[in-house]
Amino acid sequence: MTTNNLPNRRTVLRNGTALSAAVLTAAATSKGLHAAGNDDDPNRVVRIGLIGCGGRGTGAINDSLTINENVRFVAMADVDRGTCERTESAMARKHGEKVDVAPEKIYVGIDAYQQIVSDPDIDLVLIASPPGFHPLHTREAVKAGKHVFCEKPSCVDAAGYHECLRAHDEAVANGTAIVTGTQYRRQANYIGAVQQIREGLIGDVINAVSRYCSTGIWFKNRKDGMSDTQYQVYNWMHFTWLAGDQICEQAVHNIDAMNWVMGGAPLSAYGSGGRFTRPEGSEMWDSMSIDYVYPGERTLSFTCRQIPGTEGDNSNVIYGSKGMAYIDAGSGGSRITDRDGKEIWSMDGSIADAYKQEHKDLVDSIRAGKPIVELRETAESSLTAVMGRVAAYSGQKVSWDFMTEKSTLDLFPKNLDWNGELPAAAHAIPGQYKLS
Repeated sequence: MTTNNLPNRRTVLRNGTALSAAVLTAAATSKGLHAAGNDDDPNRVVRIGLIGCGGRGTGAINDSLTINENVRFVAMADVDRGTCERTESAMARKHGEKVDVAPEKIYVGIDAYQQIVSDPDIDLVLIASPPGFHPLHTREAVKAGKHVFCEKPSCVDAAGYHECLRAHDEAVANGTAIVTGTQYRRQANYIGAVQQIREGLIGDVINAVSRYCSTGIWFKNRKDGMSDTQYQVYNWMHFTWLAGDQICEQAVHNIDAMNWVMGGAPLSAYGSGGRFTRPEGSEMWDSMSIDYVYPGERTLSFTCRQIPGTEGDNSNVIYGSKGMAYIDAGSGGSRITDRDGKEIWSMDGSIADAYKQEHKDLVDSIRAGKPIVELRETAESSLTAVMGRVAAYSGQKVSWDFMTEKSTLDLFPKNLDWNGELPAAAHAIPGQYKLS
């Protein structure tokens, strides 16, 4: 693990650093498929680098290697070398010659992403680092002229949201792609249900109910000798600056689906929640209930929960003037009924196929010279989750206008040092938590 300080996010992205100069040079000299129309050879190998080699990163690279031909996994970065080596070994066993990661292309440290984005031999960067790093890693990859796949959520605060918008616009200008890990937008039964809603099968959308309720989630105890930064990155799920709480890190999938159904972000959020079962040292709440109001006075009642021993429910119901649409998560499928409950439409769906399809669509768009750029939509869904979180944390009604135009919320630590100190975990208390 390196001991370098990580530059302040705002300094890196707004004022420029030596890193920015390096990645711009790399973009100019790269041999890869970095701009629309640069290469119309469908057999040209797309070279992939991975940032964040844990479970989700391993899943992302596996999905890309599985669904795509003429791609090669050539570099990886993580804070832990052992994690890199396990991922490389597993992918090599499964995908053979599609994996060609030389030992010197395994980069280790909190700043190891810099080597990935500045490597002229990499065409496509998969980003599966903890969510708090997503705006930084995405923007630097875009500045380097790379195509990008970034896991959800796109951001965990207002500052990250605005960085994502800049990255989106810059990718459009570059002619480079950004696809995000919102696989439901590529799942057959979700696409089918939204199409039927758009075509008026349930009439006018009036309101919706969405739930992402499950049991507990992992927690990692601190190891001897870990600095504050090392421990928080190691146990990233439980720190708001890194994960954004459950509503951002996990439940954003359903929020994104509801924004898709509603045609955009909500106008406001009001909610509550609390914590009953989280371990000491976690900043997470274990439940939130948020009322979102969308244009046209359409409402969404949204609940997320992670409490051991409780009944799970991961579903979406959209109520219309003529009928109801039921969209189940996972591979549960979708169905539409009339107001009397008679089924009038249904469709199956496979989430495993959707996970792969997002990577196929990404690579296909690169090869076709028509790169997909979808970061703005996912950033809006991520900020919708942030808006719900801060509404619950504060006990205040929070508007979209406030979040996008007035909020100064920036959770990323300033002058982050891998061996340095960070504030201890402290969960939000309504009435004491202040909007910013």
